[in-house]
Amino acid sequence: MTSPHYLQSIDTCFDAKIGAGGISTATFDARLAEAEEALVWLREAYDKGSLPLLRVPERRDDIPALKDVADGLMKDTSDLFLFGIGGSSLGAQALAQLTGWGTPAHTVPEGSPRIHLVDNLDAGTMDALLANCDLRTTRFLVVSKSGGTVEPAMQMLAAMSAIEKAGGGKYMKHHFAVLTEPAKDGKPNALRALAEANGFPALEHDPGVGGRFAVLTNVGLTPAYLFGLDVETIREGASSVLKPILDGAAAGEVAPAQGAALSLAFAEEKRANMSVFLAYADRMERFLAWHVQLWAESLGKQGKGTTPIRALGPVDQHSQLQLWLGGPKDKLFNVFTMDTKGTGPAIAPEIAKGTAFEALSGHTVGDLVDAEQRATFDTLVNNGLPVRGFHVPVLDERALGALLMHFMLETMIAGHMMGIDTFDQPAVEEGKILARNYLADGKG
Repeated sequence: MTSPHYLQSIDTCFDAKIGAGGISTATFDARLAEAEEALVWLREAYDKGSLPLLRVPERRDDIPALKDVADGLMKDTSDLFLFGIGGSSLGAQALAQLTGWGTPAHTVPEGSPRIHLVDNLDAGTMDALLANCDLRTTRFLVVSKSGGTVEPAMQMLAAMSAIEKAGGGKYMKHHFAVLTEPAKDGKPNALRALAEANGFPALEHDPGVGGRFAVLTNVGLTPAYLFGLDVETIREGASSVLKPILDGAAAGEVAPAQGAALSLAFAEEKRANMSVFLAYADRMERFLAWHVQLWAESLGKQGKGTTPIRALGPVDQHSQLQLWLGGPKDKLFNVFTMDTKGTGPAIAPEIAKGTAFEALSGHTVGDLVDAEQRATFDTLVNNGLPVRGFHVPVLDERALGALLMHFMLETMIAGHMMGIDTFDQPAVEEGKILARNYLADGKG
């Protein structure tokens, strides 16, 4: 069973289709049996409310609050900055890119503010951003689940310092809003405390939903609304993927369960410890970046896990395809294709006639992309490489909501099958502690 908003195909992953590079149906069926146990776990978690993420797609009660804060941030605003890192930003970027943000074609609608999604911390970038906006009409939304993430805190404090230096300190509360979880007994929230001290409005980050799984909460939907997307429709798309699981569908009929079973089967039987995700749409590039964090940080534990690699077509045919075909056979390929035929600018026959490019005459840009995505898919298969296909007829709010839910479920199912905690990230704490120590040492 697959979502009405995308079609997953897995037949080109089996030895019957591609030879020795594929897995057997027996191996796949054994993994599907393990996935069944994960589906039971998900249903029980939904019934008990122990995984709040599973209730998010059906929620609507939280949407008025996020719209209210977002509307306030947009009023009389020339520039709007969203500060966050990792799960506090990548999901928002994936959704924002539906509108063309982050692609060469992006334009700012007339009368709308410029929206800057600033995740990575870079001194030169921050200097340039703050220098090239009118701070009097600039607003900031700062996102951190714990409230203690140092990078967005540094960005926020830098912006506050710039406003103070420009003489706008007494108006500080009109410039900022935060999105963070409530303070807990014995565990203060530094970002919330700073917001309360300055009178900044605050949205509640659901304490039960980790950052990289928070794209369907107000963490992702507040930016989505700022970009003019229909946030209710995003959740409807997500619900379409979750519903079969809650309705009791078998693992073989659940696309995320099939995906988890495939990934783990290839990792174990074929030593395919890398998964390439290739999408033929500029508007999916940030979705792929979001997925890299989701899969890597959730499953890379106890010496286990596979490495996700993102690629964009057709451009990465000119950088990675040679390695895929001529290098080690240690990868599972996941190719996202779109209905591009007949779309985009058309080539006037008189322009191409008599040139070496006459074959392009009368065709559209989308015709060539369609030919290339099909050719790459078939070339991989013809070379005995395993390829899982995703066809997305229309890339809109429903489709992206469905894909986001698919891969969160696939990740959770895989983690349960691997016997690991999908929701923590213990290995990264050492670096955070050392960075704080080095910063403190530098002040001396």
